[in-house]
Amino acid sequence: MAIKACIFDAYGTLFDVAAAAREAAAEPGRAAFAEVWQKVASDWRLKQLQYTWLRAVADAHTDFWEVTQNGLDWALDASKLDDPDLRERLLALYWELSAYPEVPQMLGALKSAGYQTAILSNGSPDMLAGAVRSAQVGDLLDDVLSVEAVGVFKPHHSVYQLVLDRFDCDRGEVLFVSSNGWDAAAAAGFGFHCVWVNRAGEPMDRLPWTPHKVLSDLTTIPDLARTF
Repeated sequence: MAIKACIFDAYGTLFDVAAAAREAAAEPGRAAFAEVWQKVASDWRLKQLQYTWLRAVADAHTDFWEVTQNGLDWALDASKLDDPDLRERLLALYWELSAYPEVPQMLGALKSAGYQTAILSNGSPDMLAGAVRSAQVGDLLDDVLSVEAVGVFKPHHSVYQLVLDRFDCDRGEVLFVSSNGWDAAAAAGFGFHCVWVNRAGEPMDRLPWTPHKVLSDLTTIPDLARTF
């Protein structure tokens, strides 16, 4: 069954989640933060994800902006940074994340080849709109799908069902791409063809399912889509 739609997670997959901390660390007057920005960025992302999982299993949904703020507060506390101005700057920069360098050309190649393209993300609609606008990839996407439509975070099956409902396709006609191994694995369990973009070279998650392909970046996605 040929691929009809190529669907991408947003944060860490298309958009560089470390960009906010990296940019803030390079600004004048932030020497203390520059020494720990990588740890803060890592902690921020980890807690952000952990809070989505905990809220999903506890049936305590909130929007992604709240868990993003909660994760940052934990990360700053863990590095003993009590700096309201830094906090506000990091949150502002999160609305302006840059795309990874290969993203525009990759999405353009998919569109030229006739594939439908979309984002499927935990992000709230306004956050995703900001990221898409900042990265200037809106004209390369057919849609931006948010978990807010179903009120639960990934990896709940109802999130992946949004793709089938939107594009009127079968599970085997979807190529799903995520930088989160657990997300790619869960989507594979749902029935999608899945690629894990493992930029950090992490080990495979021990889950009942595994992604069908592991890549180090998104460059070859257009070629890969033709092989499923």
